[in-house]
Amino acid sequence: MKIIKVKDQVEGGQKSFEIFKEGLANNAKVFGLATGSSPIKFYETLVASDLDFTGCTSVNLDEYVGLSADDDQSYHYFMKKNLFDKKPFTKSYLPNGLASDISAELKRYDQVIADNPVDIQILGIGQNGHIGFNEPGAAFDSNTQEVQLTESTIKANARFFENEADVPTKAISMGIGSILKAKKIVLFAYGKSKAEAIKGTVEGPQTTDVPASALQLHDDVTIIVDEAAASLLSK
Repeated sequence: MKIIKVKDQVEGGQKSFEIFKEGLANNAKVFGLATGSSPIKFYETLVASDLDFTGCTSVNLDEYVGLSADDDQSYHYFMKKNLFDKKPFTKSYLPNGLASDISAELKRYDQVIADNPVDIQILGIGQNGHIGFNEPGAAFDSNTQEVQLTESTIKANARFFENEADVPTKAISMGIGSILKAKKIVLFAYGKSKAEAIKGTVEGPQTTDVPASALQLHDDVTIIVDEAAASLLSK
């Protein structure tokens, strides 16, 4: 793993932009994207740039079950607002949170990933070490799955909703096995609340108790952290 320490999210967004720009110059065509607060500055940097994603494909990590694409708390809406409306890709894929047959939707999304091998995957990380919505206990070889969100994840996401009761309790998420198929992975972590997860990811044992520790199995991972998120690392 390559660790890049930055002073804040703005610098982190710039560092990840440079990785994306280099990838695009080297013919990367499929980009795995994430939602949440961690990649916001990165998306702002992309939007302000002259990069052109015509001919490129995006594949998102996850979506809440039960929210429509036009719900302002859905990840479809988040991606349109923060990136796609200003910097469109030729094709953009996200799970369908309103799928009437979840099992069929999981198979459909596995096929999307198989048909569009990810060149560069962007990740955030949860306080419990989750990547995507792969909560502790998720198998390292898992494919797209319906996930029951943990109470800590629901509480962490409640800040985006008017009431905690409005936070969906399930999501469709790309599995850890699917994430590990990306050629290159870039993970963001900011703030003291992510320090334990980062320590477990980088220096802890490979364990399903810390889903992101699976990234130790990958040969091209860059982790962008501020000083607070990196504060428990031994080096």
